[in-house]
Amino acid sequence: MPPGTNTPARAPSEAPARPGLVLAALIVVAGVANLNLSVANVALPSIGRAFDSSQTTLDLIAVGYSLGLAASVLYLGALGDRYGRKLMLLLGMVLSIPASLLAAYATSDDVLFAARLLGGISAGMAYPTTLALIAALWSGPGRTRSIALWSALGGGIASLGPLVAGALLQDFWWGSVFLITLPLALVALLMAWFLVPGHVNETTDPVDNLGGVLSVVLVGALILAINFAPVPGKGGLALVLGAVALATTAAFGIRQLRSRNPLYDLHVAGRRIFWVAACAGIIVFGSLMGSAFVSQQYLQNVLGYSTLGAGAAFLPAVVFMILVAPRSAKLVETRGARSTLLTGYVFLFLAFGWMLLFWKDDSSYWQIAAAYILIGIGVGFAGTPASHSLTGAVPVRRAGMASGTADLQRDLGGAMMQSIFGALLTAGYTSAVSATIAQAPDKQQVTTSIQNELTKSFSSAADVAQQYPQHSSQIIAGAKSSFLSGADWSYAAGMIAILAGATLVFLLFPRQEPERQLLAGYQAEDT
Repeated sequence: MPPGTNTPARAPSEAPARPGLVLAALIVVAGVANLNLSVANVALPSIGRAFDSSQTTLDLIAVGYSLGLAASVLYLGALGDRYGRKLMLLLGMVLSIPASLLAAYATSDDVLFAARLLGGISAGMAYPTTLALIAALWSGPGRTRSIALWSALGGGIASLGPLVAGALLQDFWWGSVFLITLPLALVALLMAWFLVPGHVNETTDPVDNLGGVLSVVLVGALILAINFAPVPGKGGLALVLGAVALATTAAFGIRQLRSRNPLYDLHVAGRRIFWVAACAGIIVFGSLMGSAFVSQQYLQNVLGYSTLGAGAAFLPAVVFMILVAPRSAKLVETRGARSTLLTGYVFLFLAFGWMLLFWKDDSSYWQIAAAYILIGIGVGFAGTPASHSLTGAVPVRRAGMASGTADLQRDLGGAMMQSIFGALLTAGYTSAVSATIAQAPDKQQVTTSIQNELTKSFSSAADVAQQYPQHSSQIIAGAKSSFLSGADWSYAAGMIAILAGATLVFLLFPRQEPERQLLAGYQAEDT
């Protein structure tokens, strides 16, 4: 066959040989990426104390993994489509090992951020491949069920990260949380090597490398701009990064329209089922990651939970996510993706509303668990249709594009929502601390250096409290109140984002029968 043409794309069978083992291998690989995504959240207070990190630096450490994954996933997904998805999967598992070691033994918070970024890139090699292979190896209801299990178990494994990390932090240093995935990565590497088939429905089209570089710069600049926006003295940097993001967005769009072999086929991306599902998924998975990011700090800083207790508190979300996902797959088949997505959005909206109303400085565990149950149900319902609609709306040879977009749902959504939540948390906390100091009767005694430490982060305020034991209770009470103020800003932003996503789905996503007709039309067009 001449270079630059596609390999003949065969229609995926209902399932590959040894489907259970193949799917298990793909889920374990996804588990490595998902665990690394979530283990840092529970360790953030410990990291802040170890390095005296600012809240902004902690935000970057939390978002660094998502940033590396989101920035690289489209480009690496395209490379997998061209040069072998199994190869990219194996390379990702290999690279995850040194990335985890570098994070565990980081000598500064800057090194830790770099290690998290590298770990995200390693996941960008492996994680998109898992969904791309499901799309290439399964079809029909078998694909829907496989995606449901992949989504639920992948999300469940990610949600177990805080529990395992919390248990380790009871007896070991903060870096131990980044070693959790090492044995799992070795198991995943062996399973992928022996069980996952290679070169299924791949393409021989050349890769749009310029488009790939632009996509990396675009996502990276956008996420960093959001993180630096609320930081005093960093407004100019945030504006520059925002301008870079806008310029590369325009350049990327022009490049994709003109390229003979675009990295991201805008014709396919413009299909209504595809782009609405992509936007919907960004909000769904971003809500999961953003809520975990804020809540793990809330449980430890405000309620005084131990690291193990904070990690265990998230378990209801894991349980209900896994329980609901199979029912979500059935609902997609019987009622369509639109109804299933909206059902998930209802529960997510209720979850953030509950956090805003009932998460205070004296909340009982049942008030915490209720919100996590609602989050688990919401993501369990909405996760499957968000990913399923993407794979159904693209030709099988473009499975890497679909899986890359599905990963962007999780990782760009997670990075954006964590960044927005972190920015609002930082701004709300700083504003509340400054207001409290301004109203204090002895405010003249608060020097500029002390005020900077108090507004830097909760852990810095706790350090100041230890230095001034006579004012310790006042400082801690003020820091807790300020943290709650910033957290409420985040929860309100979550409600607005979920309401916007639900409105988009309600107005623009087709109902069941039109959805089937559109998908059939896409398939006819692609063949």
